Formats: sequence, C-alpha cells, structure tokens
Amino acid sequence: MEDRAIQKERAQNIWGSFARKLEPIEHAMRFEPIPDLDLGQIGGLERPKDEIQTYACAATNPEVYERWGTYPPSGLLLIGRQGVGKALLARALASLTGTSFVRVIVPSLVIEAIHRGGKVGELLLGWSQVLSEMPPVTVLFEELEFSQTREIGERRPDLPVGPVMDLLLDLVDRTIATGNCLVVGSTSHPDTLRHAFALPGRFERVVEVTPIFPDDVIEALRIHATQAEKRAGHPLFETIEWARVLDEFHGPSTGDWIHIMHAVLRRKARREAAGESPSLVTTEELSEEARQYHQAADRLTLPTGNYV
Repeated sequence: MEDRAIQKERAQNIWGSFARKLEPIEHAMRFEPIPDLDLGQIGGLERPKDEIQTYACAATNPEVYERWGTYPPSGLLLIGRQGVGKALLARALASLTGTSFVRVIVPSLVIEAIHRGGKVGELLLGWSQVLSEMPPVTVLFEELEFSQTREIGERRPDLPVGPVMDLLLDLVDRTIATGNCLVVGSTSHPDTLRHAFALPGRFERVVEVTPIFPDDVIEALRIHATQAEKRAGHPLFETIEWARVLDEFHGPSTGDWIHIMHAVLRRKARREAAGESPSLVTTEELSEEARQYHQAADRLTLPTGNYV
C-alpha cells in the first residue's frame, strides 16, 4: 500500500472514531481524507490562488521560507461574498499539500454548542487529541462571522456571543498550536467580523476573494460546462456567448451562475426522460434561465449560492 493510501486510511480511522463519540461533529464538520482539486479547476481568482500556493509552501517546502528569512502566517482569512469560491480555495490548499481536509461549518457548530452546552468541554479536548494524532491536515473555519449567516436565520443579536466566541477562539488557537495544520478562516461579512480573529497568531494574513466580472465568472462557467460534458460523455452545449449571458445581470455570484447553468441541464434531462430529443443548450436558454433566477431572487431576496 502506498504512503498516500496509508495516510488516507489512518486519517479516516482516527476521524471516524472522533466523530462517533461526539454528535456535534456529524452536524457541523465535514471530513475529506485526501481531496483531489486542482487550482486550475477554479475559474479566475488569480491573486487568491497565488496566496494559496504561497501558503502551501509552509507544508511542501518549509526550507524556502528559511532561505528568505521569513516564516509562514499562522493562518489565512479569506473574505468575500458567498458563492465566490472561498471553500474551494481551502480545499485546493489541502489537495496541493496532500493533507486531509476538515471543513468546520461555524454557524452549524454554534447551533450545536448552544443546544448541547454540556458537550463543549468534551469537544475541545477531543479536538486537540484528534488533531495531534492525525496526519497533516488543512482546517477551514467557514463563516466566522456566525451571527449574520443564513444558517442561523441571519442577524441574530440574541446569541450568547461571549461564550460562543470563547469556544471558537479556543478551537482556532488549539488548531494552530498543533503545528501540523494549515489553518484557513472565511467570512462573507468582513465588516462586522470580530477583530480577535485577525490578531497576530491567528488569521493574520487577510486575502480578498472577489472575482473579476465577467472574466472570472466566464472562466468558471467554461470549466463547469466542460466537466458536465465529460461526465455526460458527449457535447451538451452549442457555442455559448457567455459574455452576452452575463451582461444582463451583474448580481449573481459565481456559484449562482453555475447553478443557473445546471438548471438548464436538468430541464434538458427531464425532457429526455419524457421521451423528447432535446437540443444542445443555447445562449438564449441560459439567458432565459438567468432572467427567471433574477426574478425569483428579487421576490424572495435569495442569498447567493455556493461556488461548487
């Protein structure tokens, strides 16, 4: 068995044992033993990608930092609206460094901590222990500005912010102190993020993740269209005028546009299931789906989707 396969099996076993002991883990954390995501699969975002590659050197070429008389940051903080690719960048970091990937969904963890207060001490102890036993790991603390996220209904002034902050800062500090973790935080609400997260020794390197419109979005759409055709094993699209599709609406995030594209593909699949012979996806069909999305978003004030 290759070293990478041994690492994957070991990580799965250690994490599985940890998750079985603590219910909050199942609801608030996602574990991937060895991610497989190349930065080239993420459209645009050249500056954030450069930051990810630079941080990856901390794990892959630590001696290079020494030769330049510097040291890696204790953690990266990715800021940008929902659906721009922050979680993808963190997952790509794990793939670049050959580490396992733990995604801590902070708003869900907050809900679990409030509902199961008695388990918080057990969670902290177990967290330190599992990280010390695991092979190297990349940890993403997703949506650190928990009080304004959609998972908890947005803008929740009634939350016990003090105790929750104590828990989160403790988790972050324990993760960084372990020494075998690459640590990334993210938020869609940087304007109200508590400054304690960005202090030296925590998420001290702030990286803005803002796609260039329309170029980065078009690149992402082309990547996902190619991936869809690869899964299907045949062409799905005519020659699409992506710039014309995007020109009418500037509001949707990268993730929203990808969902719009898949909505058209799902409609084609439904028609085939009904016995029809649907044509390839056209520019006009994508534009019409974008108009329907925009109308629904206006009526419901929909939050943006994830770039996945």
